[in-house]
This record gives sequence, structure tokens and C-alpha cells, in this order.
Amino acid sequence: MAAVLVTGCGAIEEVTGAAQQTQQCIEAAGIVTETVSKITSLAGDPAEVEKALNEGANKLTTLADDAANTSLKEAADGVAAKLDGYNVQDANDAVDALQKIATDSVAWVETLTKACS
Repeated sequence: MAAVLVTGCGAIEEVTGAAQQTQQCIEAAGIVTETVSKITSLAGDPAEVEKALNEGANKLTTLADDAANTSLKEAADGVAAKLDGYNVQDANDAVDALQKIATDSVAWVETLTKACS
């Protein structure tokens, strides 16, 4: 009976861990899409674009620190570093960042998704 209970608990932990990992993967992709959406609406305000990029990077870093999956942690840290690497000082920087991120964000979401599979 004890073996059944231990095995059952192990199975529950595996399911719980998988559910947590799935949730973290969904959150990571959501952070990227939310950040892209936010900076798109703020393109005319460079300071707010910079702030939104930093917030997105911080959210991904926090998620990476809590990640149940090493691959997701590495992917989230990598995307966070890219978001954090933009330096938006003026309107031209904001437009350049928006154009680059619009293209790169698809690859970032794909990277995060692949890290979860």
C-alpha cells in the first residue's frame, strides 16, 4: 500500500510540474506579445518604449528565475537580454526598435515555445 501511495504521489508531482511548466511557457510567450503590443502603442514616446522594454525584460527574468525547466530558463533569459539591450533615446530609436522587435518577436516566441517541448 505504501508503494502505491509513493508512486501515486510521484505521478501527481510529475503532473503538477508539467502543468507548472506549461503555464510558465504560456506566460513567457505572453510577456513577449504583451511587450510588442505595448511598444507598438507607445511608438511616439521613446521614454515609454524604453520603460516597456525594460518591464518586459524584467518579467522574463523573473519568470526565468522561477522556471521549472532549464531550457525555458535559458530561453527566457536570452530573450530578456535582447529586450534589455535596446537603448531607446529618441523617436528614431523607438521606430528602429519597434521594427526590429516586430520581426524578432516571432522568433523569440518560437524559441520560448521550443524550450518547453
